[in-house]
Amino acid sequence: MLIISKNEHQINDEIKSKEVRVIDSDGSQLGILPIARALEIADEKNLDLVNVAPNGNPPVCRIMDYGKYCFEQAKREKEARKNQKTISLKEVQLTLKIDTHDFETKLNHAKRFLSAGDKVKVVVKFRGRELANTSFGTKLCERFEEGCKEFGVVDKPAKMEGRNMVMIISSLKKK
Repeated sequence: MLIISKNEHQINDEIKSKEVRVIDSDGSQLGILPIARALEIADEKNLDLVNVAPNGNPPVCRIMDYGKYCFEQAKREKEARKNQKTISLKEVQLTLKIDTHDFETKLNHAKRFLSAGDKVKVVVKFRGRELANTSFGTKLCERFEEGCKEFGVVDKPAKMEGRNMVMIISSLKKK
């Protein structure tokens, strides 16, 4: 039965190679040593022997405090996740027969989304026979784009997708 550890590195007795290239805890090379001698050196220093490059010939092992190493890895990953920016996609739906006040309201919503750093997906819905006049939808998208030009720039120009015309505007200002 093969026992696989839950961590991604082989440590101490999990290393099955006969010879390994050993790097000391201070970063200096100790050379190619038998696995028993490498484990002795790590044990003398009260540290772990960690296989950092199992595909090497011979595999490369480093003498280190594995618990501290795992803690620092987790800390780095958490910091990287914290610094990630998430941009959400907000959707504004319009129809061809939209009134001017309703259009201005939707435009103000889109401006607010863009100033917050989000992307805006503008969807013009066509109903029934309106599908024959897609040029009106294009004009409506152009009017919407003109109203948002100081807050965002068009990522994806207006294009028909089924019964809808879709346009994506991204923010000029980053979150």
